[in-house]
Amino acid sequence: MTFGAWLGLVALVVSLYILWQIRQLLLLVLVAVVFATALNRLARRLHHWGIGRGLAIFLSIGGTLGLLVLFTVLIVPPFLNQLQELTQLVPRGLGQLEVWLTRLLAQLPGEAVNLLPSFDTWLGQLTPLASDLANNFFRLFSGFFNVTLSTLLVLVLTLMLTLNPTAYRQGFVRLFPAFYRRRFDEILTYCEEDLVGWIIGILINMVVIGTTSGIVLSVLGVRLVLANALLAGLLEAIPNLGPVLSTVAPTAIALLDAPWKGLAVVLAYLVIQQLEQFVLVPVVMGQQVSLLPAITLLAQLVFASFFGFLGLFLAIPLLIVVRIFIREILIIDVLDRWTLSPGLSRVIGRPAVTETVITGPANPEPTEPLGSSKAEGPITPPEPPPPPPQV
Repeated sequence: MTFGAWLGLVALVVSLYILWQIRQLLLLVLVAVVFATALNRLARRLHHWGIGRGLAIFLSIGGTLGLLVLFTVLIVPPFLNQLQELTQLVPRGLGQLEVWLTRLLAQLPGEAVNLLPSFDTWLGQLTPLASDLANNFFRLFSGFFNVTLSTLLVLVLTLMLTLNPTAYRQGFVRLFPAFYRRRFDEILTYCEEDLVGWIIGILINMVVIGTTSGIVLSVLGVRLVLANALLAGLLEAIPNLGPVLSTVAPTAIALLDAPWKGLAVVLAYLVIQQLEQFVLVPVVMGQQVSLLPAITLLAQLVFASFFGFLGLFLAIPLLIVVRIFIREILIIDVLDRWTLSPGLSRVIGRPAVTETVITGPANPEPTEPLGSSKAEGPITPPEPPPPPPQV
């Protein structure tokens, strides 16, 4: 390798190391980009209805902040009170479940009891996992959203990106070669459309699931309906894992009243999740952005292992962007245009395939008209056809 190649390799390694060290900051920037994308799309929709650009931005930002303030004033205080009570009732519910399972196991034959793991062993394996999950959740939650500096950073970046998105987008596009800038700007448009679609879909799912869960818990007479319904709606932002986590708290609280009520809560949440998967997701998310469930789960595990709990929340937006980049850049622009060179085709024993990409209308050389000075010899008109025979 030449000195320039070694220098480029070292620069690449150093850049990747720096990006890895500031990965949490990059996640905050991604949060701001997602919020700004949604606000900018709302402002453009208002501008399309005849409202000026400045007033549309003001209405989109002011309306969003107003809803957040209204939500904070009306919902957050009772939710925090019920959440504190929730943390006290859930351990009691799990303890009651232990008592009932112990009585149930005592009625089984001795050989069957020996084959089944004890509740203490199961709880001992589950407790460290739940403790680590809770500790990571509260640590990351307080570190990224409750700390004033991080919150202000996200808000300021969101406002800046919303007020003048074109300048930031053009500056980012100029980092790419000149021949690819128009194509990359088109790819960014695809990312914007899918991100906005995901935001709309997930908001609809959160409202529907939270409202449905609250109605079901109210009918069953489970305590702390607001906290459980709000948790079900918020955890809907985490596909696959969120609905499962939202079942634990109401089930444990229902077990304090009666075993049948806990079983009824589990069955009700299973029915809600099945309706979500087969009715709500195809109708809402299928129209906005389509993601395979297995790929979604793997992406959640990967991003959570690299970026922590915040990466778990942002796994779907990251997956949307990565999927579009792979589809448009790697598959369409690279693999679909990959042709075999003559030398490589002789090695693998296949004829070379050439692909002609037409980038514009062809401009053939103009032909000389008949009778011009460059024509050879005189031009004689063709002889008329013979007359038809007389009958």
